[in-house]
Amino acid sequence: MLSYQFMRFAFLIGIMLAIIIPLIGQTCVLKRLSTIGDALAHTALLGVSIGLIANFSPLFISIITCIIASLIIEFIRKRFSKYSELSVAIVMTSSIALAAIFSSFSSSSSFSSYLFGSILLISKTDIIVTFIVFVVIIIFYFGFYHQIMYISYNEVQARLDGVNVTLINVLQTAITAIVIALSSKVIGALMVSSLMIIPYASSIQISKNYKKSMVLSIIFSLIAVISGLIFAYYFNLQPGGSIVVCSTIILIICMITNKIFKFVK
Repeated sequence: MLSYQFMRFAFLIGIMLAIIIPLIGQTCVLKRLSTIGDALAHTALLGVSIGLIANFSPLFISIITCIIASLIIEFIRKRFSKYSELSVAIVMTSSIALAAIFSSFSSSSSFSSYLFGSILLISKTDIIVTFIVFVVIIIFYFGFYHQIMYISYNEVQARLDGVNVTLINVLQTAITAIVIALSSKVIGALMVSSLMIIPYASSIQISKNYKKSMVLSIIFSLIAVISGLIFAYYFNLQPGGSIVVCSTIILIICMITNKIFKFVK
């Protein structure tokens, strides 16, 4: 399996994404913005369709469109502070509509490969870009660990205590956009939001401690990605679907384990 270059690339990029996606997912869940993954995933598809039509890098265009969409989400969220989910719904529905329109002018086979992921799409450039993003995100999340945790639980109090909430929120949202755009190649745009949420949902079945749940969600994500890619290779399955199914199985096991041993009451 690893004798093939495309599988080595898939595992490299998959492991890096498996580590950073749960970091983003945990914050989104705690801030009640778990559907932001869906919104930006559809925005990524919009970028892909534009890139295919323009005969330009779909990855680059999807990153740009996702960043723009993420900033719009943050702008609307600030205007409707009591109804933060509105910002996600507005961007998601608009992106779906535009992606549907633009996809009719692009290659259906190329576009569909971004829906569910394709390990054949990964290139050396993607590995380099993902590694740079991986390093930046690790530095950001651990450099601002306490501020991010504070904002996730109580944004108002964090602002009163002098934390630059606006800057961190904008950076987090932009980072989320970039990761989702990158993930669409391996996991698929329609699957990446599941990988953001399910590993964290599994982790809080065992511990609700912020640090422990973060570590557990990364471990569960790594298991899901590695096992999903192995199943996808040997059974000729879509990698994104295999990864999400493995992640869901882990969630079910964690729920049963919690029910038996009462880790979290």
